Amino acid sequence: MLYEHEDRLTPIDQNIGLADKLAFIHAALKDRFPFVDRIAAALYDPKTDLLKTFIHSSGGDQPLAHYHTTLAESKSLQEILAMGRPRVVNDLAIFSDGEHEHTQRIAHQGYRASYTMPMYSHGGFFGFLFFNSYESAPYTEEVLRQIDPFGHLISLAIIHELSSIQTLLATVKTARDMAHVRDSETGSHLDRMSRYARLIASKLAEKENLTDEFVEKIFVFSPLHDIGKIGIPDDVLLKPGDLTTDERTLMQTHTLRGRELIDRMLGNFKLSGMQHIDMLRNIAEFHHEALDGSGYPYGRSGEEIPLEARIVAVADIFDALTSRRPYKQAWSNNEAYTMLQSLSGLKLDKHCVDALIQSRAEVEDIQQAFSEDSLG
Repeated sequence: MLYEHEDRLTPIDQNIGLADKLAFIHAALKDRFPFVDRIAAALYDPKTDLLKTFIHSSGGDQPLAHYHTTLAESKSLQEILAMGRPRVVNDLAIFSDGEHEHTQRIAHQGYRASYTMPMYSHGGFFGFLFFNSYESAPYTEEVLRQIDPFGHLISLAIIHELSSIQTLLATVKTARDMAHVRDSETGSHLDRMSRYARLIASKLAEKENLTDEFVEKIFVFSPLHDIGKIGIPDDVLLKPGDLTTDERTLMQTHTLRGRELIDRMLGNFKLSGMQHIDMLRNIAEFHHEALDGSGYPYGRSGEEIPLEARIVAVADIFDALTSRRPYKQAWSNNEAYTMLQSLSGLKLDKHCVDALIQSRAEVEDIQQAFSEDSLG
């Protein structure tokens, strides 16, 4: 009698991914409210005003997979923030004339009601939770009182994982600043290249069967690609001219140093078991490998190089080409695209290169949002 009760939410305390945790929470919620057919989270990037689909639990239905929009383009979501309260829509037909793509996709899927909760961390808005139903008018006041705790539980699970990653990123930035690592690792460079990487991953998502969580982790992890440069002496790292053979060999060790530093930090922060954390290791260790086997540190080739490293390589090279440095002028986008095409299929992944080149408008938006300052 003492141990007959089974806690349905025990799995969320285990080492499983956010999407799996959401699925367990959804299953527990459906036991009580079977009409909750979909739960989804979208994250907000305040630097670009972008709302991005992140994780969902909706069975085989994915009406908004790999979708993003700006908050400025969504008046109804802006109203939620202005009111500072969640929104109930028990008849989605009121949005039948809506022109926004996300409204049309939800309607086309057949959802008839929704409950939308804004998510906050330390008082700052960071995204939305959506509870969709194929039934009309299911969200009574009593139902909402019982759903709300589940929403906050999901929000806290997301906050916990993202906060752990942000702490890791902040620690690296502090260490880099203390070590006076400048080179190409300016804040604007990292802002741009991480968004180029996310853009490429998003374009490849359908072809490569990537989840929105994978795409977001590319964005979050890519700024750590050159963390190993912390261990490279300034006289080599900041040398304006060509490196000697010995100096080049030393510089190339930053990929291995980066992997070592990441393993050490993950151990110190007790994050080694975090889902998708191998993506971070792979980005640091393999982003200088080349498709033809001429890269370093191991001379891997083709698909031996993890996809996340191939994506970051294209994003990093493009931003390096189009950025001004003490030893060179910035290339135009067209000049950089031409260079990427010359390396496509030889050094760089063709699909990654094509994805970036096919996103010229988005690339220009990123460059405008994160232009270089007088110091580059």
